[in-house]
Amino acid sequence: MAAAFLSRYGLILVLLALPVYYGAQDLSHDGNLTRLAENLKDGVSNGAIWALVALGYTLVYGIIELINFAHGDVFMIGSFASLGFFGTIGLTLTTGTLGLIGGLVATLIVAGVTCASLNALIERVAYRPLRNAPKLAPLITAVGFSFILENVGLLWLGGQFQGVPDLIHAQQELVNIGGVSVQNGDVLAIAATIPLLLVLGGFVSGTRMGKAMRATAQDPEAARLMGINVDTTISLTFLIGGFLAGAAGLIYALYQTNVWFFQGFRAGLIAFTAAVMGGIGNLRGAVLGGVIIGCIQQISDNRIGSKWTEAVVFAYLVLIMVFRPRGLLGEETREAG
Repeated sequence: MAAAFLSRYGLILVLLALPVYYGAQDLSHDGNLTRLAENLKDGVSNGAIWALVALGYTLVYGIIELINFAHGDVFMIGSFASLGFFGTIGLTLTTGTLGLIGGLVATLIVAGVTCASLNALIERVAYRPLRNAPKLAPLITAVGFSFILENVGLLWLGGQFQGVPDLIHAQQELVNIGGVSVQNGDVLAIAATIPLLLVLGGFVSGTRMGKAMRATAQDPEAARLMGINVDTTISLTFLIGGFLAGAAGLIYALYQTNVWFFQGFRAGLIAFTAAVMGGIGNLRGAVLGGVIIGCIQQISDNRIGSKWTEAVVFAYLVLIMVFRPRGLLGEETREAG
């Protein structure tokens, strides 16, 4: 009986453990759930950034079954490119609203195109020649490119944190809902992420190239026989993943107001965890995993201590894998069908 109960409801119990425990604690101490709601709000806004990065991982793994370890560092390059472009076009704290909006849209495009081009270049130079090699070869190559990009970032801006102009006044309260402060940074993260996710979903499900991507992910040889240019389709996948990483890099820079060369390692680890947690190869799963990890991080940072956050996140991953080995929404890979 107990085994059947855990099999059916264990995953729900795991996901609700932290919020239910601390919600009950807040009710007993404060008489309300304001603090928990604040944690979840911050978690959703942070999770939106992780979701954008996680989508790049899940797209690439879904189509060629490669863990692109360099993806997190592509995200870092996106933050650096955004910071550099701010100075180039003269965006400052005194820039007017219309100029700021126009400048940020231009920065988003520049960061996205830069990272998309870089990601496609990595695929063309490093991964395509190893397409038929043993899986360990492209995996090690991906790790190598990760170190290369880290060192590019180190040479670019040095080894210290670099401050980013607080162009959007990220910590300024925009609205207060039931005692929960919604800040400009929260609105930016969510408002910029949702349209990108919707456009990606529509592209993959409703366009000719999107269908080619899904066909290639399911069976590359059959797709080739049906007239699909598999190499072009894979390059497009890397382009899209890189663009999303660049967009995430801009949002991260504005949200955190600092960047450094090693941010890609941690972000990549968290984002890949989100992709696995949601179901590798599953776009909706990557988004769900990102939001869940964002919420876990915020609750842990605020209640347990930031030094324990990574341990808590990976403990959740292990438990979710125990109850749902294919992730929350299921894998969408060749092996998974």
